[in-house]
Amino acid sequence: MAMKIAERWFERRRIDDDITLLWEPHVVPLLRCNIWHVRGRERDLMIDTGMGIASLKQAASDLLQKAVTAVATHVHADHIGGHHEFEDCLIHGSEAPGLSHPTGDYTLVDEDFDPADLSRLSVPGYPVAGPMITAIPYAGYDLRSYRVRPAKVTRKVEEGDRIDLGDRSFEVLHLPGHSRGSIGLWEAATGILFSGDSIYDGTLLDDLPGSSIADYVRTMRRLGELPVRVVHAGHNPSFGRERLRELADAYLKRRETA
Repeated sequence: MAMKIAERWFERRRIDDDITLLWEPHVVPLLRCNIWHVRGRERDLMIDTGMGIASLKQAASDLLQKAVTAVATHVHADHIGGHHEFEDCLIHGSEAPGLSHPTGDYTLVDEDFDPADLSRLSVPGYPVAGPMITAIPYAGYDLRSYRVRPAKVTRKVEEGDRIDLGDRSFEVLHLPGHSRGSIGLWEAATGILFSGDSIYDGTLLDDLPGSSIADYVRTMRRLGELPVRVVHAGHNPSFGRERLRELADAYLKRRETA
């Protein structure tokens, strides 16, 4: 069956004067990453870049008026697809090879997946049935042509490193569990946490290749004590401290008693 052509690939919503959320509405929820643009006085951040099916840089050209650093909260394909468009890319050192030399047989066609992988990914809230996109970016687009393109890693970060935008400063938090090198960006002055997939308001995936339940338990304990005001996550809507504690406690109850 022929797929419709999307009128535009990205949608966006302005959160405040400095933060804009972008997303790919035609990507299935499982892979629909939140892409965060953060404006600074001297440079901007693009936190995660989506699937790379269409040009993020072109879609966000009006936002990108100064130097920009593309942050990868982790190296899963739905978060790094557009990094190749940016000259300055930042990632945790343990996952840098996956950004500069991505591997894996990526596809947007469900029948190309191993049935066991599909079963593991088809969790509540993220049904997997049919193609990974519901429209195509342009006529003639081949779903099987999808690949994650290599990006240039210009900075490898670790726990405690800082990212300075001139008028804003974010601390790198190493939050392993979902993946070995998952990071969050914490701005203590505002209580804002960009959490990537370390925590989001949905079913947390902790049995992927490279995941660690033991690490995830430690990360949840840490996040539960963080004095956040708002969490801007890698998927689904943002939430506050009370919801963060609920999500962390629910994960710990599920895994510590398993």
